[in-house]
Amino acid sequence: MDLRGDVQQFLTGMRARLTPEEAGVPMFGGERRVPGLRREEVAQLSGVSTAYYTRMERGNLRGVSESVLRSLARTLQMNEPETQHLFDLARAASEGARTPRVEPQRRLPQRAAQLIEAMPDVPAIALGRLADPVGSNALGRALFPHLFPANAEPLNHTRYLFLDNRSREFYVDWERDARHVVSALRLFAGQDPSDRALMALVGELATHSPEFRTWWAGHTVRVHAAGTKAIRHPVVGELTVAYETLTLGSAPDVRIVTYLADPDTPSADALDLLRSWSATTIASAEPEHSAPSSPARGQTAPGAAPPRDP
Repeated sequence: MDLRGDVQQFLTGMRARLTPEEAGVPMFGGERRVPGLRREEVAQLSGVSTAYYTRMERGNLRGVSESVLRSLARTLQMNEPETQHLFDLARAASEGARTPRVEPQRRLPQRAAQLIEAMPDVPAIALGRLADPVGSNALGRALFPHLFPANAEPLNHTRYLFLDNRSREFYVDWERDARHVVSALRLFAGQDPSDRALMALVGELATHSPEFRTWWAGHTVRVHAAGTKAIRHPVVGELTVAYETLTLGSAPDVRIVTYLADPDTPSADALDLLRSWSATTIASAEPEHSAPSSPARGQTAPGAAPPRDP
C-alpha cells in the first residue's frame, strides 16, 4: 500500500469537492485555476500554515495532532467514515511498519452458526473481512445462488462482483453496489495497511477490472451497514430486499447480513416463493430411506459417530 499516495489522493479529493461558497470563503471575482478550495484556503480555515497543510496533502501525516486532524475534517466537511479514515491514515503514518495481519477468520463461531440456522425464514449470510462467505442458512444460499455453487467452495463476493459477468445481470444497479464494495475496502485499507490478503485482493481486482481500478483511485470511503439491493433472481425474478448488517463480539472480522422484503409487495411475494422453492429443493435432495430408531437419551446409535462441533 502506497500510504503517502493514498493520503494525497484522499485529501486532494476532499478539497476538490468543496466549493468556496460551501466552505464560506469570500469570492472576489476572477477565474479559479483549480476545482474546489485552494490549499491556502484549507490551511486558513483549519488554523494551520499553508506550508504545514501542503506537507499533509503531499502525504505526510506523521505526528499530526488530533486537534489539527479534527479541524481539517471540519473544514473539509467530512462525514463520520471519512473522518475515521483520515485518523486511520494518520495513525498508520505515525506507527510506521506494523506486524502483518494474521490470516482472516474463516470459521463462523458455533453460536453464530446456530443463530443463523435458527432464522430459517430470513436469508442470512456470514461474511469475513474480505467478503468470503463463512456461513449461511439455506434461504441465504437460495437468495444468492451464484455464491454457493454445488460441490464447490463459496465464491468471494468481491471477486464475484468484478470478475464474474453473472453479477452484472444479477444486480439491477450493479455499479452502485460495486462502488459500495470499493469504498468499504478503502476503509479497511486505511485501518490496516499491513493486511496482505487485502492488498493482494486489491491488486488482483485492479489488474483485471478497469472499473475497480478507476473507483479505487477515486478514494471514496463509505459505510454501508444497511440499505436495499435490487436483484434479478434466476428462479423468482426481480425483487428488492432490505439488508441489515450484524456484528459479532466473538468474531470482529465477521459480519452477518440479513435480508427482508417490505410486506405486501411483489418482492415479498417473490421471497415467499423462494422459501417454498428452497424447501422443496432441500426435501428432494434428501436421501429416501427409513429413519433408524432413536437411541435412548445419553446413548449413541450403533455405528454412529459421536457428536461434534459443526
